[in-house]
Amino acid sequence: MINKFVVIDLETTGNIPKKGDRIIQFAAVVIENGKITEEFSSLINPQKPIPVFIEELTGINDDMVKDAPLFCDISEKVKALLDGAYFVAHNVLFDLSFLQEELLQAGCEGFYGSVLDTVEMARILYPTADGYKLSDLAEKENLQHDRPHQADSDALVTAELFLIMLEQLTLLPYITRRQLCQLAGGLKSDLQQLLDEINQRLHKHKEEIPDSIEIFKEMALKKVVVVDDPHTEQKEVQYPLSEEDKIEVIKHGFQVYEKRSGQFKMMDTVYNAFKSQKHTLIEAGTGVGKSLGYLLPIAYFSKQRKTPIIVSTHTIQLQEQILTREIPLLATILPFKISSVLLKGRNHYLSLAKFHQTLLEENDNYDTTLTKMQILVWLTETETGDKDELNLSSGGQIFWNKIKDEPNVYKQNQEWQEKDFYYKAKSKANNADIIITNHSLLLSDLKGEGSILPASDYVVIDEGHQFEKVASQFFGYSLDYLSTRLLINQLGLYEQKQLFYELETFLSTMPKHAANLLQRSELNQLVVDATYEMDEFFKLIALFAKTKISNKKGPNRIKARFSSSENGREKKALVHSAERFVFLLKDINSAIIKRLDWIQQEKPLLTTVEVTKIEEISSFSNELEQLRKTVISCFMAETKDVKWIEMDIRSPQNITTFLAQPATVAEQLKEKFFQTKKAVVLTSATLSVNHSFDYIMREIGLDTDTTLQMTIPSPFEYENQVQLLIPDDLPEINSVTLDEYVIAITEHIITIAEATKGRMLILFTANDMLKKTYELIKESGFLNEYVLIAQGITSGSRTRLTRNFQRYEKALLLGTSSFWEGVDIPGEDLSCLVIVRLPFSPPGEPLTEAKCQLIVEQGGNAFSEYSLPEAILRFKQGFGRLIRTETDRGVIIVFDRRIVTTKYGKAFLKSIPSVPVKKGIMDELVEFIHNWL
Repeated sequence: MINKFVVIDLETTGNIPKKGDRIIQFAAVVIENGKITEEFSSLINPQKPIPVFIEELTGINDDMVKDAPLFCDISEKVKALLDGAYFVAHNVLFDLSFLQEELLQAGCEGFYGSVLDTVEMARILYPTADGYKLSDLAEKENLQHDRPHQADSDALVTAELFLIMLEQLTLLPYITRRQLCQLAGGLKSDLQQLLDEINQRLHKHKEEIPDSIEIFKEMALKKVVVVDDPHTEQKEVQYPLSEEDKIEVIKHGFQVYEKRSGQFKMMDTVYNAFKSQKHTLIEAGTGVGKSLGYLLPIAYFSKQRKTPIIVSTHTIQLQEQILTREIPLLATILPFKISSVLLKGRNHYLSLAKFHQTLLEENDNYDTTLTKMQILVWLTETETGDKDELNLSSGGQIFWNKIKDEPNVYKQNQEWQEKDFYYKAKSKANNADIIITNHSLLLSDLKGEGSILPASDYVVIDEGHQFEKVASQFFGYSLDYLSTRLLINQLGLYEQKQLFYELETFLSTMPKHAANLLQRSELNQLVVDATYEMDEFFKLIALFAKTKISNKKGPNRIKARFSSSENGREKKALVHSAERFVFLLKDINSAIIKRLDWIQQEKPLLTTVEVTKIEEISSFSNELEQLRKTVISCFMAETKDVKWIEMDIRSPQNITTFLAQPATVAEQLKEKFFQTKKAVVLTSATLSVNHSFDYIMREIGLDTDTTLQMTIPSPFEYENQVQLLIPDDLPEINSVTLDEYVIAITEHIITIAEATKGRMLILFTANDMLKKTYELIKESGFLNEYVLIAQGITSGSRTRLTRNFQRYEKALLLGTSSFWEGVDIPGEDLSCLVIVRLPFSPPGEPLTEAKCQLIVEQGGNAFSEYSLPEAILRFKQGFGRLIRTETDRGVIIVFDRRIVTTKYGKAFLKSIPSVPVKKGIMDELVEFIHNWL
């Protein structure tokens, strides 16, 4: 049994030892018997210059290493340290490959012992972590990490992290460790050996199961304890509350309470809307306390009427915030108990039966093995079984399709039902007072394919400005190459041993083979043909889109309209290919369905393993049928939908999507949604345009005469907190080329960044302008000491980019579409917001074009009825990013001079809170920024 671990970290001149990159710093931390017993580090002379970017990253320069030892001078010490130990590192293959090369060059033997990778261990032991960088994990475990990218500091932090992870391994239930050990043979490191040693050492305690864990069918699951509140006496539920009562109720939950009259007004409006059964729009400015403004009255209403109420949001962040922050707060302030649940679509939940089945299967690839290990650990922590908790690799996402929850065809999997996550979430929802969900799921009930949400006559739609957009996607279709290919690949050819092979193997065990089934070789040929036709079909989609590009030097990501009335050669070829693809899908699916019917008829009683497999094949068959219907709707059915293609011309096939959406959803929403509910409250910080709700009501099909409308202004003192600046010395955006405009704004951004010390969010309306600006700032070298974070260039989700931005003192964050809303950066982290251009949708954008055409056909004015109001709402969203609390201060700079040079520019200024506006040349404005901030 090895009881010595040596944690190694290296700084190097580059990434490839075989191409002559060398070590410039070596550090090792020795762990024996669970304690750090020795630390060793040394700078090393690489006998070659250190590149500038490595010097910037590590702080190590040529002067520092010129008198340092060569690696061969410390090679004996390194050998002695590693003798009889596990070699441990964060991304172990990198450090090991460098060390091997240096040891061999020094004339020593390489290291051929056991290795452990702390990245791999972290992925398994922290399945829900946001990221697996050393700095992220150190922050998660509250470890001091003073000098990232210096080997001695990194090695020490990695060692401390490794000790924590060793402890975590020993605390896992024995059964989980045993299953991890069985899987660990497929990893890059020797974790299997370590687990084996731990299991042998702790074997005598294997039956001691922690109180928080239960064992079900050979799997360790978190025990969900339902706590009965001893204070069950319920006070009488009375509402409306007087102002004093509201203050009294709310004071319970706040240490420091500020009276928010706007919030009280919202509470009464929501309650009265439900009581009088009227649809209502409430625009509540930032800082009103919107969530509590509707949660408190609906809690009372739900209790009084004994009826469930649905709260729908657009973003996961807001759902989580309501569930983890607002509802617990509500529980502390209400004089009665309230139950709530977050409900998502079925395939968000893990099917334990399917996952258990995959544990019995072998020959996994690396990603699948790692994902299985992540899930085994996650099952000891999760109460929901919701995929959104997990940090899955792209390969892990593919594996999820095998184990997600789906409707049962056979009722034989009932034994799993008591632990089924989706079933538990649904039954909890059926008994809940408040059900939190998202706009898509709220709408999915309209399709009438078996309701997911409990029936409810009362709905609150938060982030209501997004409801129309989600409805358009929901009533439309989307077809992309990657998902289509993944689906066909799930079936696979017979020799690829996927679902087709499993189905045939199953049939071969049947007593007599059905005569009328398609022969295996014929079905195999159909799969070959369908795969070929699918590739052709998407090539033709890309070819058609390319015929629509007039400017060959335009952006790489394009959108091209597809019109049913066209008759070109490319269009005809595309429709013929779609028809061939549809027939092939139909033939394949009917062959699968005949096989499934035959099995059901000949073998009504199946084993659990067989049931799980048959259900997987059956659910695949349903998805195949859905794909067939989508292709028909997009290419062969007569619909009024707007159709278009989105693709990246650099990699046409992989990133090609065909979309079809209705130009207007007002009628459908009116008929299928609003007329079926007693009262719907829509709320958001941005619903009105120039103090009128007409635009949003027209878009979603609400009647102006019967809908209540309420604006609750923000309590913030914008006139003292914000200065709006408009530079005079920028060209009019439409009077110069894109490149000239980018040069002009880049100079301004650099000047402003130096005045504000970074802390800037810069909002663009197009990716290509963002990218060009980012590259020009980088090239200029003026902002070298600033951290530049750019959406689509810096990797990571919106949340991660925002968090990184907050982490650095001097940072610039460049964002497009999704950064205009939902980004919350309070305090001094953000003191300057730049809006590069007014956020009008490009006129050539297919959906915009179709909406405008429709308005013109009906005798309206497309600009004032659609383009302008849509841009104003987005502008208001962008404006709302700057001031998030009553103590925030900052400047907003609008580069687009149309805000003051055009008639319609006034409408933008009238739609935001009243703030001082200052115009002038950039030098004067910078002087002002200096003094004001």
